[in-house]
Amino acid sequence: MASNKVIISCAITGSIHTPSMSPHLPVTAEEIATSALGAAEAGAAIVHLHARNPVDGRPDQTPEAFEPCLRVIKQSSDVVVNLTTGGSPYMSVEERVRPAAQWKPEVASLNMGSMNFGLFPMLKRYKEFKHDWEQPMLEASHDLVFRNSFKDIRYALDTLNPTGARYEFECYDTSHLYNLHYFWSEGLVQAPLFIQTCFGLLGGIGAHPDDVMHMKRTADRLFGDNYRWSVLAAGQAQMKVAAMAASMGGHVRVGLEDSLWLGRGELAPSNAAQVMRVRQIIEGLGLEVATPQEAREILALKGGDAVGF
Repeated sequence: MASNKVIISCAITGSIHTPSMSPHLPVTAEEIATSALGAAEAGAAIVHLHARNPVDGRPDQTPEAFEPCLRVIKQSSDVVVNLTTGGSPYMSVEERVRPAAQWKPEVASLNMGSMNFGLFPMLKRYKEFKHDWEQPMLEASHDLVFRNSFKDIRYALDTLNPTGARYEFECYDTSHLYNLHYFWSEGLVQAPLFIQTCFGLLGGIGAHPDDVMHMKRTADRLFGDNYRWSVLAAGQAQMKVAAMAASMGGHVRVGLEDSLWLGRGELAPSNAAQVMRVRQIIEGLGLEVATPQEAREILALKGGDAVGF
């Protein structure tokens, strides 16, 4: 596959941002599916999905919560579907893995290490909340460790490897790359590894260009040509880090899970708007956006006809 093809992943809703933070955050299955299809039409080859309670917007990791949007997306697009196994940091790994185990997607996310997960800085910006769970969830992250032990990761791999899913390995710090290298060395995951280096979340590595370079250099040393590199960055760093990575031959992830913003003081009106913005950056660099089928070839995925939905 030509090196000038850039995969855009779009993370549609996540579990971190709450409904009070943006009127554009998809909550219901219909909203999530519509937003995912809009992102795909704008140029996303992969959509990364969480589900939410349609009444109050809290994270919902039951397989049933995913089914309506999965059916609509499958019927309407050939976009690659990536299901979260991160769920919410407040959930057990058994709960988090269930949707991917049932629906057998082409890609499932997989966090590669435990970490502090500080969401409480958002309380400085947001003072009023629509639902009674939002503020306590943010406040509780003062004492939140997002558990992803070696046992947890092994459980996810043992559960999902038989489905033929490949992984978006989410690495929030240098140690997570070394953890992935261990599992790769043990033969529990196979190349090409799709490594998503994650920047700017409190508890993980920062979003300075030096941090991006450090993670890339480390991955190069550990994995050589056995991996495909992508980046995501939280908040205002989203497009800056994406531009840097694309110029270095990497792939990019955007979406309202990672940032609610399109520019300074400007809420993104949709996931598609962020995809179009990063597409402008990519094409401005003389690169091309990968189609879903090209993404399947780059990442050696099993194909949309082999999923469970």
